[in-house]
Amino acid sequence: MTTQKKEMEVVKDLDLERYMGRWYEIASFPSIFQPKNGVDTRATYTLNPDGTVHVLNETWNGGKRAFIQGSAYKTDPKSDEAKFKVKFYVPPFLPIIPVTGDYWVLYIDPEYQHAVIGQPSRSYLWILSRTAHVEEETYKQLLQKAVEEGYDVSKLHKTPQSDTPPESNAAPDDTKGVWWFKSMFGK
Repeated sequence: MTTQKKEMEVVKDLDLERYMGRWYEIASFPSIFQPKNGVDTRATYTLNPDGTVHVLNETWNGGKRAFIQGSAYKTDPKSDEAKFKVKFYVPPFLPIIPVTGDYWVLYIDPEYQHAVIGQPSRSYLWILSRTAHVEEETYKQLLQKAVEEGYDVSKLHKTPQSDTPPESNAAPDDTKGVWWFKSMFGK
C-alpha cells in the first residue's frame, strides 16, 4: 500500500496540552534507535514551563526496561503546523552526543486518542494510541492516513503490547545500554 509522493500535510492548531500524556506505539517502521524485539513501547510527553516538551520513550526487551529521555520543540514557533524537532542524547547510558530529528503530527483524531507521526523523508512512521490496543478498523483507518501522506505501510512492524502494560519501576533498567548497542547492529 503506497501512493505517489506529495507534499506532506500536517495537523494545524494542535492543542499541545491535550496531546501531552502517555501514547502507546501500535506500529512503527523499524529503526536503529529502538530495540528490534522491544515490547510495550510507549512515549510519555510532559509540557515544560518554557513551552518545550519533555519526552520519555520506553520499551521492554528481555525483561528489562530500556528508555531514553529528550526534548521536543516547535520547528517554527510562529507556525500553526504541528512540526517539531526532537533531541535526544546518545548513548542513553552516557548522554553526550545530541541527535535531532523531525516529529510531524500527520493526523490526530478529534478526541486525541490516535495519532500518525512521521517526518519529511518518510523514513520513520509511528502509529500511536492512548490505549495499548486498537480495533482493527481503527488501525486500518490510521494506515490509510499514512498512505495518503505517501508512506509505504508494508514496512510497518506491529509493536507487541501487553494487556496490562508494565509500570516503569516494575522491571530493572538496562543501565548498561545493551539494547542500544544491539539496535545499532540490527539485533
